[in-house]
Amino acid sequence: MRTQVAIIGAGPAGLLLGQLLHKSGIDAVIIEQRSPDYVLSRIRAGVLEQVCMDLLDKAGVSARAHAEGLPHDGFDLLFKGERHRIDLQALTGGSRVTVYGQTEVTRDLMDARAAAGLVTVYDAQNVAVHDFDGAHPRVTYEKDGQMHELACDFIAGCDGFHGVCRASVPEGALHTYERVYPFGWLGVLADVKPVAHELIYANTERGFALCSMRSNTRSRYYLQVPTTDKLENWTIDQFWTELGHRLDPEARANLETGPALEMSIAPLRSFVAEPMRFGSLFLAGDAAHIVPPTGAKGLNLAASDVGYLWNAFADFYNDRSRAGIDTYSDRCLRRVWRAERFSWWFTSLMHRFPETGEFGQKMQEAELDYLVHSRSASTALAENYVGLPMDFGT
Repeated sequence: MRTQVAIIGAGPAGLLLGQLLHKSGIDAVIIEQRSPDYVLSRIRAGVLEQVCMDLLDKAGVSARAHAEGLPHDGFDLLFKGERHRIDLQALTGGSRVTVYGQTEVTRDLMDARAAAGLVTVYDAQNVAVHDFDGAHPRVTYEKDGQMHELACDFIAGCDGFHGVCRASVPEGALHTYERVYPFGWLGVLADVKPVAHELIYANTERGFALCSMRSNTRSRYYLQVPTTDKLENWTIDQFWTELGHRLDPEARANLETGPALEMSIAPLRSFVAEPMRFGSLFLAGDAAHIVPPTGAKGLNLAASDVGYLWNAFADFYNDRSRAGIDTYSDRCLRRVWRAERFSWWFTSLMHRFPETGEFGQKMQEAELDYLVHSRSASTALAENYVGLPMDFGT
C-alpha cells in the first residue's frame, strides 16, 4: 500500500491533519494502535482558541462545535476568597474562547473521516517507522496477525508523548527540555450544573482548584493534589467537600454534587523536544511537547502544529515548494515556547509549591492583586489565554 502522507496516531491532531489534507486533495492514511472506542474514551481538555476553531472551519468539521460549544468572553481568578473577572473581549479587542470537549472534537473528526471513506487503520500493533532519513520512508505494522507495509512521501508523528515516532529518532539528533511539577490534578467529570457561567481558576492556601465545564449540564472540576496521592485515597464525597473549601461563598453555594462519570489523577509537566522534523518525519502535538493543563494550551498547540504542517504539505504538492517543510520546526517551536512560557507562568502563579511555604503564598497573592488591577498585566494574560494569532495561509 502507498500514500502521500502516513499519519501515526488517530487522536485529534492526527485526525485534524488527515481532514485538512483531504480538503487539499492530498492522500493520507492514519494508523492508530488503539481501538476507536479507546480513542473516544480519553477525557481531555475543552477550551478551544480561535485558531483551533478556524482550523475546524477549514476542515469542514466545526458545525457541532459552533452549535453546541459555549463561547466564553472571560474567566474568573479567585484568590483571598474573592473572584476577579478577566474580560477577554474587552482586553483583546473582541477575542474569545469556546468551551467544547476534546472528546467531541475527536468524534466530529472521526465521523467526517468515515463519511468521506478515508482509510484509518485501528488496532495496529508493532507500528514502526523506517527510512525517514532517506528518499523512501515507510511504515510497518501488524494487523489481525499479518504484517503490512505502507510506503509514503512523509510521516506525521501525531502519536503522543509515549508514541513510536519520537522514540525512533536517532540518539543525539533530539534535545529535550523538561520540568516535572511536584503536584498533580485530581479531576472529576460529572453531570451537574456548573457553579458559574465561566471558568474559575482558584489560588488558595489549600492548593489550586479549577471549575470548568463541558456543557450547561456537565461539569469538569480539578483539585491540586501531591504527586504521592493515589486515586483510591479519594471518594467522590471527599472530592466535593474539598472543592467546596477552595471556593468563594457564592460558588460554594452554587456547587451541585453527584456521582462521577470519570475520576482520575494526572501529573503535570512541561516538555519540549527539538527539533520537530527529521528528514521526512515530522512531530506534532504531544509527540513534541507537553504543557501543564493550566491555561488549556495542549490541544490548541497541537492544532497550530497541524496547521503549519498542512500548509507545508499543501505548498509541496501544489507548488512544489519546500519552504514550509524546511521552516516547519522553527515556526512551530517559536509558538510552542511562547505557550510553554505562559503555561509555566500561570501554573507557577496559581498552585501552592511545597518549598515556598507561606512566603510563596503571599507573593502569589501580591502578584494576582497586581494582575487584576493593572490593565496592562490583565491584557498580557488575556492575549495569551485566547491564543496568539497565526496566519495559516492556504
